[in-house]
Amino acid sequence: MTSPFDSGASLDALHSPTIDHETVLVTRGIRSGLTISVAVHSTKLGPALGGARIWNYGSWLEAVEDSLRLSAGMTLKNAAAGLARGGGKSVIFVPHGTTLDNTARRDAMLDLGDAVESLGGSYQTAEDVGTSANDMAIVSERTRHVSGLPADRGGVGEPSDATAAGVYSAVLATLDTVLGNPLVRGRHVTISGLGQVGGRLARRLAAAGASLIVTDVNPARRALAEEIGASWIEPGDEHLFETDLFVPCGVGGALTREIIAELRCRAVVGAANNQLAEHDGAEQLAERGILWAPDFIVNAGGVIYLDMASRPGADLDSILARVDGIGETLRSVYRSAAEQGTTTLAAAEKLAMDRLEGATLRAA
Repeated sequence: MTSPFDSGASLDALHSPTIDHETVLVTRGIRSGLTISVAVHSTKLGPALGGARIWNYGSWLEAVEDSLRLSAGMTLKNAAAGLARGGGKSVIFVPHGTTLDNTARRDAMLDLGDAVESLGGSYQTAEDVGTSANDMAIVSERTRHVSGLPADRGGVGEPSDATAAGVYSAVLATLDTVLGNPLVRGRHVTISGLGQVGGRLARRLAAAGASLIVTDVNPARRALAEEIGASWIEPGDEHLFETDLFVPCGVGGALTREIIAELRCRAVVGAANNQLAEHDGAEQLAERGILWAPDFIVNAGGVIYLDMASRPGADLDSILARVDGIGETLRSVYRSAAEQGTTTLAAAEKLAMDRLEGATLRAA
């Protein structure tokens, strides 16, 4: 494996027992000095689409591994959503204790643009955790393979509203499945993570009459809890509260074996990517009688919006209807899992793989 500190180091088409990606690019930004990983998992259905994440990691290897996991998840997400898009993701590694000022952040975005451009259109980036539409505008100075630009730059804006709308639709479908009706009023819901999506979802659930317990690693977000009348708790023990729905909306890997064993809820449905720390967490949840909504089904609203809104003649009503359809897709996953005696993860993965295999057959 070439060191990421050699600018332009490429892991093109690297295959191993744990990596089946088409392309993995690891490069050191010439301006920022930061390590950037761009992983393209699959382009079977079309050019890969997936966001750019800035996050603090213990090492550059952890950041690369996250890009691999996230990009594979994007392949499933885009396929299950019926998009003609493959899966990709980019991650900018920021060491713990390091904060980027405006100049350093701009440099990082320009470096990301160069990395994306070097892939020749096989991957289109967008905003994700730690980035924004304004960041994507900077990326666009170096590449045209970027979506989610601000409206005043001719773009379609950030997809967070659409992501939150899709999660809300998934919440209704999950309530209907586990409690017999989709009514939100009076339901107890615990939300872990009040970022761009979690915050929007919390507002909507509160307006619909849900009883909310919320938390976030950023203490400043306690103000939102007070604004919407939710109960705030410190992060770490939120999974221990008895609730109808547990809603993870932070970073991935939240559902560890230990956390799953301690959950006190009827179902888990949230916006976070890669919620299961281990793949067999789906079996553990099923054994405990907890319905799990596969994350790559639930949080597809953002990519649906970015893909459809970027097309000529895009129609907002059609986009909103497609996003709202996430609930029905999730219902079909729940039905398939029950009928086949499998986990919801297996049913969702089959949905995505059937579409990927269909694309392979059409191309043959």
